[in-house]
Amino acid sequence: MEPLYRFAVSEVPVLVSVPHAGMYIPAAIASTMTPEALRVEDTDWFVDTLYDVAPSLGIGLLTATHSRYVIDLNRAPDNVSLYPGKSVTELVPTTTFANEPIYQPGQIPNANEIANRIKLYWEPYHQALRHELDRLTAKFGVAVLWDGHSIRSVVPRFFSGVLTDMNFGTAKGAAAGVSLVAAVRSAASSAGSLSAVWDSRFIGGYITRTYGKPAAGIHAIQLEMTWRSYMVEQAPYALAPDRAAKARAYIVACLRAARDWALAESKA
Repeated sequence: MEPLYRFAVSEVPVLVSVPHAGMYIPAAIASTMTPEALRVEDTDWFVDTLYDVAPSLGIGLLTATHSRYVIDLNRAPDNVSLYPGKSVTELVPTTTFANEPIYQPGQIPNANEIANRIKLYWEPYHQALRHELDRLTAKFGVAVLWDGHSIRSVVPRFFSGVLTDMNFGTAKGAAAGVSLVAAVRSAASSAGSLSAVWDSRFIGGYITRTYGKPAAGIHAIQLEMTWRSYMVEQAPYALAPDRAAKARAYIVACLRAARDWALAESKA
């Protein structure tokens, strides 16, 4: 059986969450899906690879193994929309980003099946996330949660035109302290030529908005990278070595800034 997630414990008060890089779909669920869905094209391709440097920085890394088509770990368990009035995918998605059906006719999960998936797949990931954040805040008095994502640079269903390379979200400032944001912004601007924007089209999903509570010592930042910033955007998908190296260096610079900020805060 495929484990639900991989986890490297944090040595410093920073934890990286990667909820959408998994591609595994249990056989019973896969049998209800369309051939298009089984290509899992909406995966956050290679994001787990780009962030595998985190443990070498002492930073914890929690990575989901199951596809977001099984259940979306970055959605609320009650399926409340992240962006009311805009097109979004659900807690248990029924269509791909290209608006193709994920399930065969008559196979869309009912309420009981969704509740079962919440219990089997959603809750364990969030329990692990919460447990580690609680441990870090108890030990250091502060914790930074970094939520790593990626997306195709052009997705007409969700946004017009071409997306900026690096899209940071802090729930419009509610999820992360001003000084942390300033430290990460400074590191990002010095890290290379990738374009960046903060709290624009993506302001952070359920994970960022739920766990980012600066008053409680937990600060959360989401980074949504475009595929074009590090990989080939057409199937068969693959890392683009030069671009991937630049993206990894960019991530490392941001994570170091978050780590150094958190350690300084823990000694304050």
